[in-house]
Amino acid sequence: MEHRRSFPDVLAGGIFVLIGGAFVVGSLGYELGTPLRMGPGAFPLLVGALVAALGLAIVVKGLVAGEMIDFGTIPWRAVAVITLALMFFGFTVRGLGFVPTSAVTALLTTLASKHVRPLTAVVVAAGLTVASTLIFVVGLQLRIPLWGPWLGF
Repeated sequence: MEHRRSFPDVLAGGIFVLIGGAFVVGSLGYELGTPLRMGPGAFPLLVGALVAALGLAIVVKGLVAGEMIDFGTIPWRAVAVITLALMFFGFTVRGLGFVPTSAVTALLTTLASKHVRPLTAVVVAAGLTVASTLIFVVGLQLRIPLWGPWLGF
């Protein structure tokens, strides 16, 4: 009997285990408390343990009864552009402000696909910028300036 292994399941499960483990390790720096009076480290510990357990189950499933699925080609352009966009947001949101940084980030991530036309990318970026501003700055009242000091506003 041949064992079928699913590399995507094993990889995804491994990522879950790493993320869950990181939350568990990070939560140990906070007070855990008791079951009746949980401290600030209890919730991340529980969530991290659940995510790691789920990841372990996915790894086992991928090793035991996985489907033979091929990844195909990796879209390196999209990976690079989205990574660049996230780094851009992190490094410039305080200097440029939320609105211009969100607009550029949304435009970059939209253009990561080869199938998106420039006009469509601009419309999607504008919509995402308006929506994210309404959600994060207006709705959740995050203290992020709309326009940053680098722009002279």
